[in-house]
Amino acid sequence: MNSPRIKPGLCAGVLLRWAALACALLLGSCAGNPTGGANFVLMSEKSELETGRTEHEKLLLSTQIYHDAKLQALVEKVGQRLAAISHRPELHYHFTIIDSTDINAFALPGGYIYVNRGLLDVLTSESQLAAVMGHEIGHVTARHAVRQNTAQTTSRILSTAAVLATGVSSLGNTADLFGGALISGYGREMELEADGLGAEYLAKAGYDPNAMVEVITVLKNQEDFNRKNAKKAPAYHGLFATHPSNDTRLHDAIAQSNTLKTRTPVAVNPQDFRIATTGLLVGPSVQNLAGSQGRNRYYQPLLNYTLVLPEAWLQQATTTTLTATAPAGSHGTLKVEAQRLQQSLTPPQFIHDVLKIADLAQGEALQQYGLAGYTGINPATGERIAVLYHEGRAYSISASGPTDAVNAALLDSIKSLRPTTAKEAVYADPLHISWIQADGRSTYADLARQSRLPEFPEATLRLMNGDYPAGQPKAGQWIKLVK
Repeated sequence: MNSPRIKPGLCAGVLLRWAALACALLLGSCAGNPTGGANFVLMSEKSELETGRTEHEKLLLSTQIYHDAKLQALVEKVGQRLAAISHRPELHYHFTIIDSTDINAFALPGGYIYVNRGLLDVLTSESQLAAVMGHEIGHVTARHAVRQNTAQTTSRILSTAAVLATGVSSLGNTADLFGGALISGYGREMELEADGLGAEYLAKAGYDPNAMVEVITVLKNQEDFNRKNAKKAPAYHGLFATHPSNDTRLHDAIAQSNTLKTRTPVAVNPQDFRIATTGLLVGPSVQNLAGSQGRNRYYQPLLNYTLVLPEAWLQQATTTTLTATAPAGSHGTLKVEAQRLQQSLTPPQFIHDVLKIADLAQGEALQQYGLAGYTGINPATGERIAVLYHEGRAYSISASGPTDAVNAALLDSIKSLRPTTAKEAVYADPLHISWIQADGRSTYADLARQSRLPEFPEATLRLMNGDYPAGQPKAGQWIKLVK
């Protein structure tokens, strides 16, 4: 079948009209880049701020936030110091720590900056934290997300113009591919621009711009570690194939930033960073597990049990007790107490003889996860009472709520109590960062033998302390441990 013929005059006319439309859109949207020069953008600053705010609100609903007041205060202090001397100091910047093990940070339009706690685990100084924040602020001040949006929109306009003018849809595909390649992962040009801007902000704020190279080296080392140990983990979005020590353009940008150094460097007390990161979680968290399952799970590491509590209920625990209460404005409690079984009693006998509660209403035998028990309602108080046997202990539980729905949820909690599995040890007894000063004799192999890190402890400690792949602690050096 013959393809329809297109008249040359019609083809030229359509092409000219669509080209004129594309040019009008672009020329009408030319805007100065806050960091210098001009860029074609199709999004106003007002729309940029609204987009950032909307996406930030969506993120808070779908992503777990890491709550640590002292660490948040440090991130906020460093971020605001850099933002204040950036090219867009008038923006209202927001800095958020994401509860994720991924070694990453990112920015949304309009001044929303995020850093994962997994990245904080491998940083060793406030200056390195400033380098990360400076890079992400650079993405905001250079309006990279807005320019990315413009590139995508422009490629669609050119694609449509080419299809209508020539009747050949493959040209549209070519235009889309070009647009995608132009902005994929921001691209090397934009990432290098963010590095340069970050180094500039470091210098102007009184930090050492060379911290940018330090951070990128840490990230490249992590990438190398993952590759050698077949660990699948996303790389930081700003990383490319070139190692920072060999990246001439990066070093040129930092050298230029060094000329902008303030006369008085910022007063950085190294102890501030150590204090802020002491206790920082390493590895997966119960909060991540709870978020993915929509559950509020409690783990007792010493007694080796776990149960799911009603959503948003607060926990207070000792070694042998757990008290869970409904959030403010609501009513309801659940209490668990463990005690050694002193004699051979069935669960109903334990309730009668030890707890001194007779004749439970709505009595029900429990058989769950290999545990035997019994539950019912105490007629005298209206509380639900339960007893479960686990590893030579009796777990007595009392629970009450103001409504049938709450009481049904509490019964579900009781029926969720089970032994902790070996794989859940990291949730039951999480790993945290502590600091010591090296004595000059202990090696990373020595420290690894004392660590609870489950995999590659020696290499991981080197990564976390900036000594990867073969460095050793030096006398007097502050070293991160994982306990």
